Amino acid sequence: MLTSKLYYEDAYIKVFNASVLSCEFTGEFYEIILDKTAFFPEGGGQKADCGFIGDAEITDVQEVNGEIIHFSKNSLTVGQQYECKIDWGIRFGRMQNHSGEHIVSGIVHSMFGYDNVGFHMENNYVTVDFSGELNRDQLDLIEEKANIAVFSNYKIKCYFPDVDELSDLDYRSKLDLTENVRLVEIENIDLCACCAPHVNLTGEIGVIKILDFMRHRGGVRIVMKCGFDALHDYREKYKSVYEVSGLLSAKQCEISDSVGRLLQEIDSVRRDFYNFKLSVAENAKTNLLSAGECSYFITNGYDADMMRELVNFSMLNSKLCMIFSGDDNNGYSYIAGSLSLDMKKVAKAINTVLSGRGGGRDTMIQGKVSAHKNFIVDFITNIDLGDFNG
Repeated sequence: MLTSKLYYEDAYIKVFNASVLSCEFTGEFYEIILDKTAFFPEGGGQKADCGFIGDAEITDVQEVNGEIIHFSKNSLTVGQQYECKIDWGIRFGRMQNHSGEHIVSGIVHSMFGYDNVGFHMENNYVTVDFSGELNRDQLDLIEEKANIAVFSNYKIKCYFPDVDELSDLDYRSKLDLTENVRLVEIENIDLCACCAPHVNLTGEIGVIKILDFMRHRGGVRIVMKCGFDALHDYREKYKSVYEVSGLLSAKQCEISDSVGRLLQEIDSVRRDFYNFKLSVAENAKTNLLSAGECSYFITNGYDADMMRELVNFSMLNSKLCMIFSGDDNNGYSYIAGSLSLDMKKVAKAINTVLSGRGGGRDTMIQGKVSAHKNFIVDFITNIDLGDFNG
């Protein structure tokens, strides 16, 4: 039941008629085999086509033991002919990205001698792994040459050479292929073994944009987009740049400098605010209350930096210091410290008596309690520090 592969005859077939040879339910999907198909099965790093056979939605296509299997939630009648429609928007976008990848890989190979050792196509971007490292300047040059190839509108030819012809050709391939080798030839740019559909002319790719790169297994992995995916990416980023430039009252080409200045201002304000908080805490040191060898302070609006500053100061002059900040409605955060007591025992006592949660290291603990202020004062004034000796 070998299916005729229309996608090799013409990669631009969008609608065709085909007869159902078999339709078997496998527990989750109906597996459909046609007498001919333009649906490309997953392969060569490119995902499978999707679309419809009649009213049956096709969500995946795979080649299994030489058979092209279309997966659907709907059944079809064996022997009946149906109109089949490929989701052309998705297919063409993948063709743009795949042909663009071949151009980039061919240029990298010719300029640096690196091999394409990994290729994967996501829904709207492509990753390519090369066997050697590349920097940003080199990638910019590669991108420039790739787009020159696009604008030159070179022909792209896909064909199956015979064995004798193949032996005389110098082509790129990840696998050691000897038969049924399909070559994709991009005029003046590249010759590579590939099973996937491609555009006919490089001009149809639209634009090639290398977005990102990272070291990967001794080489480099690049992230790129082509055609409509690159256009959509630019549109989204332009919208962000437009909005940010408006917020900063800066020209779009100057937003980086404006953000840099803004970050410096924020950092300066943050330092000033931190120093202000510490000055408030410094003034509060004279307001610390005492209960035997324990010093404490209950307030509202203090953050962890301010509370920690008071604890660090008081630990030098008292056996135990406890600072609480909050209110009866929302609870109280606390930080406590001691240079001589077992603070884990102190944390257990605070959390048990005052309905709290928290912990910390040997000399300092922190957490939050839900008890009201009068219960906190009662706990502190009646605490026996002898219970917490290490």
